[in-house]
Amino acid sequence: MPINPDAVGAKGEPRHWAWDSKDALLYALGVGAGVSDPVGGELQFTTENTAGVEQQVLPTFCVLSGFNARGGKSAMANVGSFDPRMLVHGEQGIVLHRPLPVEGAISMVDEVTGIYDKGKGAVIATKSTATLEEDGQPLFDMTSSVFITGEGGFGGDRGPSAKANVAPERDPDQSVTYQTRDDQALLYRLSGDRNPLHSDKQFSDVGGFPKPILHGLCTYGFSGRGLLSALCDNDPARFQGMEGRFSSPVMPGEALTINIWTGDDAGGAGKAIFQTVGGDGRVVINNGGCTFS
Repeated sequence: MPINPDAVGAKGEPRHWAWDSKDALLYALGVGAGVSDPVGGELQFTTENTAGVEQQVLPTFCVLSGFNARGGKSAMANVGSFDPRMLVHGEQGIVLHRPLPVEGAISMVDEVTGIYDKGKGAVIATKSTATLEEDGQPLFDMTSSVFITGEGGFGGDRGPSAKANVAPERDPDQSVTYQTRDDQALLYRLSGDRNPLHSDKQFSDVGGFPKPILHGLCTYGFSGRGLLSALCDNDPARFQGMEGRFSSPVMPGEALTINIWTGDDAGGAGKAIFQTVGGDGRVVINNGGCTFS
């Protein structure tokens, strides 16, 4: 059946995901973390056995739950049928209630929060809430939206029109640049997202790309690293959340620059606006926001 706009409010069944130290280390390497970065060291995210270094987890690690959680049906099972090849990731947000543990297990429930008719396609918005199974307390929330080409035209609400986190018309207060590897997508996919669009040229050719593209959530992880470093001195306890809209694909091997605005015109204390741009200056993550302490 086609997209069902009455699915707004539908909740998924509880799903579960457990991870260990190795999973956290592999993710950190998948989003480019290493010995150091332009602002401060990153060994706490990439090793567990160096003297004087206690392993910590990158805040954006939580996005892996969307691919790795298992158990019941997700909320998306309620929205109707569609061609998954026509789905692209639109927006992603995370809110951390506390730092992610090096090893842990969560129970996660998601909900359809919006279905919007964009004419040429449909936007499906969801929210997920994760609790740590060890104590039953909230660990993180995630928001996400996807655009499904060809599923619009059902006469529904077009959705919000105002854009959040609009970058001020001035130079950024800080910029952090990272170089991605030519094999970055092959490394990142080991954390759970095995979509062949990121590894098989036959699939990327269908999409009109010259080679397999980088995962959007890998670019998101690079952006989170830049924000964590520039705004929080690489302390995950100070990182409260981030959100952004994917606006252009990234090719492995590109440099990524995270431009960051702070101050009154960026939301005031504890808030920042960011854009991530590719090597040619195009914006690849737009309308980015970050909250921190």
